[in-house]
Amino acid sequence: MAQQPRLRLQRKIEKLKSFVLTIGTKVEENVQLAVRAMRMRDGELAKRVIDSDHEIDEMEIDLEEECLEILALHQPVASDLRFIVGIIKINQNLERIGDMAANIARNAVDLVAEQSLPIPRDYFIMADEVVLMLGKSLDAFVSLNSHEAFEVLAQDDHVDLKKHKLHEEFVERLRHEPERTRALTLLFLVSRHLERIGDHATNIAEDVIYMVTGKVSP
Repeated sequence: MAQQPRLRLQRKIEKLKSFVLTIGTKVEENVQLAVRAMRMRDGELAKRVIDSDHEIDEMEIDLEEECLEILALHQPVASDLRFIVGIIKINQNLERIGDMAANIARNAVDLVAEQSLPIPRDYFIMADEVVLMLGKSLDAFVSLNSHEAFEVLAQDDHVDLKKHKLHEEFVERLRHEPERTRALTLLFLVSRHLERIGDHATNIAEDVIYMVTGKVSP
């Protein structure tokens, strides 16, 4: 009989894990769709991403409430406690990535009217890199693989360098195309949102490292 509470707790934790993956899959899809909307200058697709962001917000609230309920009713200790605290933090980062995807989609809507503005390939390379980081951080969570999580941390430096390069190009283009200041600014904002997605993916990887080792990544 003594094992029953422990078994119930493990089942609830597995349910939390599945919920995280559901949110993560939705968030990753929204990032990809927002970037595709920008690439294709597809305003309708961008609006779908914006409209669906509230679903992510609602899922984030539901998952947090389930975590808090487990903490209150089951009072987990040691590794179980670390895991649940880690899930709360990962949940928050996923919600913020969803917000960034919606922001990119809003920029995509505005860029529909700027059909003549060429979008440098580096924006899409950067987008591919942050999507890869997000996917790898979620894979590290599924397998509780700290080695894979550390790989995400290393990738973040590449994304930061890409953003700095795009910033330099943005400033240079402003000098030569002042009549396109608004459009260029909209485009550059996308790189900032992508950088933030990379930061949040890194946060998720750090949360996985904490779950596995009990230590906060430097």
